Amino acid sequence: QVQLVESGGGLVQAGGSLRLSCTASGRTSSTYAMGWFRQAPGKEREFVAAISGSNIVRYYEDSVKGRFTISIDDAKNTVYLQMHSLNPEDTAVYYCAYLAGAAQRLRTTRAPDFWGQGTQVTVSS
Repeated sequence: QVQLVESGGGLVQAGGSLRLSCTASGRTSSTYAMGWFRQAPGKEREFVAAISGSNIVRYYEDSVKGRFTISIDDAKNTVYLQMHSLNPEDTAVYYCAYLAGAAQRLRTTRAPDFWGQGTQVTVSS
């Protein structure tokens, strides 16, 4: 079992920035990936970004490219999502995800082995 604890959500005005954090604990794998998904009200959960535990590869959903940056501190088993130029369409519950495997697989909602509890991000216009 892997436990994921997220932090950093909140309310921000359009154009602002937030940083999300997620720390994994428990039986983590030597080869793993972590990432972020989000779910807006009335919509399906969608992929946002993923990164390998080795910090070598990253993937982003097209609408966040150039605005969001995913990073990882392998020593701390912690993944970050730095979000800039936020807009109201980014409002959602953001979920941290963990996969014992390659980051390229962590791009669908079927992929994660474990999920965090979610953290709310609200962007006001």
